Amino acid sequence: MQKRQNGFSLIELLIVVAIILIIAAIAIPNLLRARMSANEASAASAIRSITVAEVAYFNYYPTIGYAVQLQDLGRPAGCVPSPTSACELDDTIATAVPGSAGHSGYQFLATGISAGGANSAFVVGATPLTGGSTGTRDFCAVTDGVLPRRKNQPLTLVTEQLRWTGQNPSFFQYNFLEITNF
Repeated sequence: MQKRQNGFSLIELLIVVAIILIIAAIAIPNLLRARMSANEASAASAIRSITVAEVAYFNYYPTIGYAVQLQDLGRPAGCVPSPTSACELDDTIATAVPGSAGHSGYQFLATGISAGGANSAFVVGATPLTGGSTGTRDFCAVTDGVLPRRKNQPLTLVTEQLRWTGQNPSFFQYNFLEITNF
């Protein structure tokens, strides 16, 4: 009588494992790129939200002008509007500053700029927490609210405005990449 085999042979199992590994090697980089794209879209949207919140803050507090710092735009639990907590911006974005865990793989910084008196301008920027992993592009906007569409151009305006206010311009890095699909 012939002996019947139960189960799979070692070769068959190795072939199945190899096929699974090949599929994973193809799929994982695509998933990571999709995640980075989602983080970048979220960062661009957050920059737009911060810009809108800055304009609202300017209208509510004309003697101060634009918010002194990003956290002043936030909306903590039980928020009552004041110059240091305007309730204009989701607190997860308002607290995603350098040194924090960030928001969707990015950290943000915004500052009001004064030439004496009320803050007459502002600058806001976003940079990935881990370049090449959580995102590859930096985003910024100034008082006009435009997200620039330039590639490999120095951020001279933002850098000069940050130096003027005593902020560290290296946070924004000196180049940003093209912003598309907005």
